[in-house]
Amino acid sequence: MFKSGRVTARRTALALLAVAALTATAATTAAAAPGNTAAAPHKTGPISVAYVEVNNNSMVNVGKYTLANGGGNVFDIGVIFAANINYDTTTKSAYLYFNPQVQSVLDNAATQIRPLQAKGIKVMLSILGNHQGAGFANFPSQAAASAFAKQLSDAVAKYGLDGIDFDDEYAEYGNNGTAQPNASSFVQLVTALRSNMPSKLISLYNIGPSASRTVYNGVDVGPKFNYAWNPYYGTWGVPSGPSEKSRLSPAAISYTDTSSSTTAGLAQRTVDEGYGVFLTYNLTESDTSSYMTAFTQKLYGSATVYTP
Repeated sequence: MFKSGRVTARRTALALLAVAALTATAATTAAAAPGNTAAAPHKTGPISVAYVEVNNNSMVNVGKYTLANGGGNVFDIGVIFAANINYDTTTKSAYLYFNPQVQSVLDNAATQIRPLQAKGIKVMLSILGNHQGAGFANFPSQAAASAFAKQLSDAVAKYGLDGIDFDDEYAEYGNNGTAQPNASSFVQLVTALRSNMPSKLISLYNIGPSASRTVYNGVDVGPKFNYAWNPYYGTWGVPSGPSEKSRLSPAAISYTDTSSSTTAGLAQRTVDEGYGVFLTYNLTESDTSSYMTAFTQKLYGSATVYTP
């Protein structure tokens, strides 16, 4: 009944990818959250992102991994997976919904979110469809899109988050008498959200009707995203969104579904082709440092250290 994540694991492709030999990285530093007293140790290379299914695992795990060389955080961004876009059949409008596990993370920000931000790790909230017909691509008006954008920015402000991630899956457009996707809604939603929170992060999980509807009436919201990533774990695919390679993750891996050899190959390709983001999904409670080393060696030239 209360659903924010998937009932089954996301799609995982099996193909192994060829690895090039050239090494080229872009220097990045994990940005400290507002109010931090100290920045994270410097790290050179792409940023790394960790989605956490909070129905089963704790956000605190994102902060338990550092690099053996230099002590920098393995992860620059942790994503709370996931809140929902739900549909109120009485008012015929979309609304932001937190299941009990997501609500618990937000209510306990002092122990679940602030410790990560104190280490320089950004914490974002992913928004996912919930089988009710409401999605990012079928608002009936610009006012409705703006109203939902305000709910999102209000949540970011209330809980001290660093941004919003859009994942247009499981909406089941048409349920409850809702409309099919239209050309304007997602552009209007992202435009309003960026206006509401100009200095926060917005990312695109490049899947669903919204991902192919980012331009409307001369407005292209691709540049309004800080990041965009490939949604298919174990594969390589350049996502739409920002044009800069530094803001894209063509690589995507799952801790529970992608082999370490595939992970290493995708990390090496990220470096070889000059992309600036590496996406990981379903970080669990167990010590995953050995597996992480497969990608941190390629991205940062360092093994991973786990600190309980």
